[in-house]
Amino acid sequence: MYWLRYLLKEPFHTLKTAEYRQFLRLCFLYGDKQRFKPTEVQFGDTALSVPDSMSFLWQYKEIFADQSYQFNSENSRPVIVDCGANIGMSLLYYKQQFPGANITAFEASPSIAKLLRKNLERNHITDINLIEKAVWTDDQGIWFANEAADSSSMFLGGDKVLVPSIRLADFLATQSRVDFLKMDIEGAETEVLKDCRYELHKVENIFVEFHSYIGQHQSLASVIQVLEENGFRYHVDTEQHRPSPLINHRYRNNDVMDLQLNIFGYRPKPKQG
Repeated sequence: MYWLRYLLKEPFHTLKTAEYRQFLRLCFLYGDKQRFKPTEVQFGDTALSVPDSMSFLWQYKEIFADQSYQFNSENSRPVIVDCGANIGMSLLYYKQQFPGANITAFEASPSIAKLLRKNLERNHITDINLIEKAVWTDDQGIWFANEAADSSSMFLGGDKVLVPSIRLADFLATQSRVDFLKMDIEGAETEVLKDCRYELHKVENIFVEFHSYIGQHQSLASVIQVLEENGFRYHVDTEQHRPSPLINHRYRNNDVMDLQLNIFGYRPKPKQG
């Protein structure tokens, strides 16, 4: 009966936890909403303003159901640096896991940052250091294209605005230890990581969302090299599984990116004895 268990694995997995059951409920409530239309959503005691219901649903699945940002810490006030906080889903998760966490969050998009502040306030979260700047390799600002959901980037076409930036390496230099560094910065991750390579020894756990934009140089090797240099073990995963990838070069006919990966890095525990 192995084949039956294999076929039913995903449906069973979707129902086995309260978070996955909540995800299904949210899909029924908001899955048919018009794309890129501001929507009010609620789950449990949490109420949020979201710019796109579908992006919200996938964020909920990744963060709360899949628990992609879960990490262990002996520190009751772990230091968390969130680069690309978007509407605040990740911040809500951190506060749920570690109520006393010391969190600094960066968000580059002015419109999304406005929603983020609103969401934090309405959910009574007042102790997060929110910096409305793009993390980059200098503090001279970057030209940035706003997208209506969670994919604003310096690599998108269309009208761009100059947004303030902060050199992440300089910020990390002020920290003695970072328990979790999350980096979802829509294509800027390679250059930022390379610039931070001499500060990453302070980081215990890291998440990098890697983006490969069509027409841009693919730089996955550079990201992995920086992680290896800094002693991380890593795991690479993707939501973009597709058959016949030598023929199907794009995920669901995406006209912007041809690859997106989730890279998780952690420091192995020293052997006992």
